[in-house]
Amino acid sequence: MSRFTLPRDIYHGKGALEALKTFEGKRAIVCTGGGSMKRGGFLQKVEDYLKEAGMEVELFEGIEPDPSVETVMKGAEAMQKFQPDWIVAIGGGSPIDAAKAMWIKYEYPDTTFEDMCKVFGLPKLRTKAKFCAISSTSGTATEVTAFSIITDYQKGIKFPIADFEITPDVAIVDPELAHTMPKKLVAHTGMDAMTHAVEAYVSTANCDYTDPLAIHAIEMIMDNLVKSYNEDMDARDAMHNAQCLAGMAFSNALLGIVHSMAHKTGAVFADLGSHIIHGAANAMYLPKVVAFNAKDPVAKKRYGVIADYMHLGGSNDDEKVKLLIDYLRKMNDDLNIPHSINHYGADGLPAEQGFVPEDVFLERLHDIAANAILDACTGSNPRQPSQEEMEKLLKCCYYDTEVDF
Repeated sequence: MSRFTLPRDIYHGKGALEALKTFEGKRAIVCTGGGSMKRGGFLQKVEDYLKEAGMEVELFEGIEPDPSVETVMKGAEAMQKFQPDWIVAIGGGSPIDAAKAMWIKYEYPDTTFEDMCKVFGLPKLRTKAKFCAISSTSGTATEVTAFSIITDYQKGIKFPIADFEITPDVAIVDPELAHTMPKKLVAHTGMDAMTHAVEAYVSTANCDYTDPLAIHAIEMIMDNLVKSYNEDMDARDAMHNAQCLAGMAFSNALLGIVHSMAHKTGAVFADLGSHIIHGAANAMYLPKVVAFNAKDPVAKKRYGVIADYMHLGGSNDDEKVKLLIDYLRKMNDDLNIPHSINHYGADGLPAEQGFVPEDVFLERLHDIAANAILDACTGSNPRQPSQEEMEKLLKCCYYDTEVDF
């Protein structure tokens, strides 16, 4: 038996934010990030609509990119004091992911962060509050997923929390919010969405319910991402829907080792002054993982199907896989994303010399690979890597060398 879970309601299209007027409750806490939603007037709209629904509203602001365990605990403490019956998270993946983890701690104050990270091991939520997610970026799709990514900075590791309990009750997918994204964010979140869709389609947990969502998301991303990056707002509206479809797919079909590697390389070099941004990591690693997974005959066939839907050509699956890899690399070029860690600049853009020195990378390689293998996303990857294979794959991602194993 398998399970397919989505939010109870998804409000989409321009003006979807007004759905907040219909919510029933006494108190709502609104969780948000660094200020773009306030500057764009969207945070005020959320507050006004919730008050129009008859609720007392409190704000929890300043959730950082790559939210920390400490931020989660601080937010949960604010919720304990305010006792909301609605948690409303607005912004990119970071405030929504953080609010999901806060929700767990709010409902179960004795829960530790380690307890949260037990895959599909959470107790029943909604004993105190329901959850609404409003996405302002077109990539993470956390507004419809059973996942949250929280960073333990003491360990330098991003941990995925995975459980259908944290699938939001309501998702609001209003494309007007995505118009505020700067170009680099459009690129990185867009390739995150592409990775979600591709990994969901080849995942060992794929099914008839997830495949159409993944394939259509890939088609839409192919048609709209580069246009959105180049300021076509109709394409940006389409990308907001495409990333949500990809999220519906991967939340149920799960992911693979592109995400495992991205989770474990994202913050591990933070002491060098920067992060490898999640979407950019996915973009760099995806072509390498396609080559690695394509050694598995079932995965190769499914990559071939993806290439067919993308009309890339090729007379057999080997040719189709190569054309798919070439297309993804070209997409990275069009979006100004580097191909490898050694050319990944501290600002997330291509650089002659990246911010991660070779000696530091090699020194940490064993632990990064071991942690990636243990990541929650690895279990549904179509090809299970050994420690040696994961290290070799990560080296290919550092040096941009061919995957031939």
